[in-house]
Amino acid sequence: MMNPYEVLGLKGWADPEEIRTAYRTLVKQCHPDMIQDPQRKEEAQKRMVQLNLAYEEALRLAVPRPQTAIGPEISVPEAVLMAERALASDNPEGALRQLMHCDKRDGDWYYMQGKVLMAMDQYESAHQAFREAVRLSPENNVYRSGALAAVVAQREAGTFHGRVKKAFKNILKK
Repeated sequence: MMNPYEVLGLKGWADPEEIRTAYRTLVKQCHPDMIQDPQRKEEAQKRMVQLNLAYEEALRLAVPRPQTAIGPEISVPEAVLMAERALASDNPEGALRQLMHCDKRDGDWYYMQGKVLMAMDQYESAHQAFREAVRLSPENNVYRSGALAAVVAQREAGTFHGRVKKAFKNILKK
């Protein structure tokens, strides 16, 4: 995943108000509802996903959450399980939100993030997540196969066949 501050056009650390201002400015520039051309609209939707993820991550980093009487953040296995359930319900955005409830991140967390991003057709970001999982656990071949699948999907998405396949997928969702 890219540095959330760079995605939002911020240099270094920023306070929550600076993060919100940068996010709102960028959203106004590329919101998909303001674009008529289908290809540009699809690009804008991808950019919005990227901005939303960066915004949530930057805020999380800028505002440390206090411990409550309820207890610490959820564990990696719990976050992964809830994300798998959301993904099984065809809700990749919800799965990504579930993962964000976990402060500690290990190979399993990054692998699940990669799976969710693959479901969202965000192949480059998925590849980065899988690569981070591999970096944390170099011996894990499941993580390596995820990274390879992301590269293959990314290449296929750029072909005519891949674009047609995606168009049919979008039609079937409606």
